[in-house]
Amino acid sequence: MSELILVRHGQASFGAESYDKLSPQGVRQVEILADYWQALGDQFDHLYSGELMRQIETADCLRALLPDGQQPQIHPGFNEYNGEPIIRLYLRDHAVKEGFAAELKTPITDRKTFQLVLEAATTHWINGSLQASGDDGDFEAWRDFQSRVHEALDELMARHTGGSRVLISTSGGVIALALQRALQLPDNQVLATNWMVNNSSVTRLVYGRGKVSLASFNSLAHLEVPAWRDLVTFR
Repeated sequence: MSELILVRHGQASFGAESYDKLSPQGVRQVEILADYWQALGDQFDHLYSGELMRQIETADCLRALLPDGQQPQIHPGFNEYNGEPIIRLYLRDHAVKEGFAAELKTPITDRKTFQLVLEAATTHWINGSLQASGDDGDFEAWRDFQSRVHEALDELMARHTGGSRVLISTSGGVIALALQRALQLPDNQVLATNWMVNNSSVTRLVYGRGKVSLASFNSLAHLEVPAWRDLVTFR
């Protein structure tokens, strides 16, 4: 049997000029994960990353776990969904009717408000009730995102067999769809799973002989000591 080991990127820079960059705490989370695996003697055969900077930076922290000469490979199939147009369309067409203030605009810097808006917006996204126009070229429909991720997972499982251990540096939405791929979850449960995925957490899928199984989800074994408790984050 072979393994896909999906790592959610370290904490990104919420509220900064660019969210798509690891915060100092995010770098430390992933460095501790790399040290933890090295102490266990773990090695991996391949390492893939999405194209986003926070995913690439996470992969860079893990590259020492690869065989000599191996480099991380970029795969756009593991990019996170773009939340900005999802929130923008929700604020334009639905937010006021659902109790949010009319003056609420992006960027939303309050973490609690941002999470509430994102959860409401992604519910509409999955249900197909966000209507993009010609000016919304950055919008990716739910079905397109789902197909992209499932196809990327299937591609790697077909390419790497024979006991391969494949690391993937990615994001929470992708990991939620990996669970759907393994557990056949209905769509309305997928992004509820996303909200549970911690920064630098590890999710493992085992595959072979035409089957895919979930071995573990959202593991934070590398941070489960008193010294690192303050490093456990979701956003």
